[in-house]
Amino acid sequence: MSVSASSNPSMPGAAAEPHALEPELAALLVEALNLEVTPAEIDPTAPLYGDGLGLDSIDILELALEVSRRYGFQLRSDDENNHLIFQSLRSLAGHVAAHRTV
Repeated sequence: MSVSASSNPSMPGAAAEPHALEPELAALLVEALNLEVTPAEIDPTAPLYGDGLGLDSIDILELALEVSRRYGFQLRSDDENNHLIFQSLRSLAGHVAAHRTV
């Protein structure tokens, strides 16, 4: 069952479904990192690192900065959950949906 931001004040601005953020975040990835793929070509379940999208740690830092700017919450480089947050586009969308303030 989905919980929308309007019915849960602890999730201000959160999307009703994290998957709804996937196309928006895919476009952000392509734009912020100047990727040579279209947002639609990004598999939401593929790893962002290595064999998947092929991002490296510098790319992830740039992406974290853009996500922080756009969605109004801080992604920290020392967060012990970063490997889970940045595992895939889908996991990132879930994290953004749960923590966004704008």
